[in-house]
Amino acid sequence: MTTIAFPAPPISLPHRSPVVRPLPALTARRLALTVRSPRSLLVPLLPPLLFALVVAPALAYSVAPAAHRTAYMTFFCVATAGLLIPLNCMFSGIGVLLDRQHGAMRELLVAPIRRSSIVMGNLAAAMGITWLQLTVLVGASALRGADYDASLRLFWFVSAATLLVVVTYGIAEILSTRLASVEEYTAALPAVAIVPFFFAGSLYPITALPHWLGDAAKVLPLTHALALFRFGITSDGGQALHNIWGMSNDVAMAALSLGVLLVYSLAATLGAIRLFTKAGRS
Repeated sequence: MTTIAFPAPPISLPHRSPVVRPLPALTARRLALTVRSPRSLLVPLLPPLLFALVVAPALAYSVAPAAHRTAYMTFFCVATAGLLIPLNCMFSGIGVLLDRQHGAMRELLVAPIRRSSIVMGNLAAAMGITWLQLTVLVGASALRGADYDASLRLFWFVSAATLLVVVTYGIAEILSTRLASVEEYTAALPAVAIVPFFFAGSLYPITALPHWLGDAAKVLPLTHALALFRFGITSDGGQALHNIWGMSNDVAMAALSLGVLLVYSLAATLGAIRLFTKAGRS
């Protein structure tokens, strides 16, 4: 049994373990670095609470007729999920850069574990915090008056959100491996986490964009994720899928969009593991 000291309390890792076995320890380590106390857990929960309880109702009251305020609040809160996921995942990638700067990465790389398990442990931590944010967002907005469709279609929302976390964190891990400093990483963050939000059908349908830009938006993973979010938990979500695929079968379009997200998630994860492993050998 080998014990490695990290900035957080030491965590024991099994000797010569396969990828899966060190994941709980690596995930717990990353969570301990991100959430150091129960009070610090409030920090990642404040954005979804503010969006659900303050921003969405205020915008609905300001821009929507009285008869459509509930629908607009629901629409906006679902869009907020498409902003929270990339932001949380991208900020999680800063931890990899800090590990490298503070020397913890060297200790991880000489530990008797596969390097791919380090990436997967970081991903699992980001997944946990992101799903906590999404649960708070949906729950708080429902209490505030948003109208969600709790049916079997929830599968599409859960699957799309999970895959979007994988895609975005894979990109974050790649950037944290390729970029040399937190400053460079922070400068690249808006291009990945914020800019696509305005072109992916979050606040208006992609059909409102210029034709060439609408076609480009159909390639973005966030566009497919948001369409699946709306299809999964709202009553009229099939329109967003139709804007992408132009088909009449909602389930077939949802399956296609989920397939696109699956391809992106596999590419991002494999790319992140390969670059991380290669950087560890150099």
